[in-house]
Amino acid sequence: MHDGCTGTFENGKLVVDKIRMMGFNTMQMPMKVTIKCIECGNDFEMTHLETKCPHCNMVYGVTPCSASNPERIMAAGKDY
Repeated sequence: MHDGCTGTFENGKLVVDKIRMMGFNTMQMPMKVTIKCIECGNDFEMTHLETKCPHCNMVYGVTPCSASNPERIMAAGKDY
């Protein structure tokens, strides 16, 4: 069920599961965001709502409603 922009997520796995379920994981970010990977410490560009760190394969996700707020990007796990 879709709860619009009111949903909150406890962790990155829940974010990634939600955007995959809704088919949003392959959508491009409205603006590319450079983030620092929490696993390897390298900077990389998040280009899609679900993006893997190219250095260590940590998966990150963000919902479409939160895509303009880099603080809402969450890590789901390596190769998740």
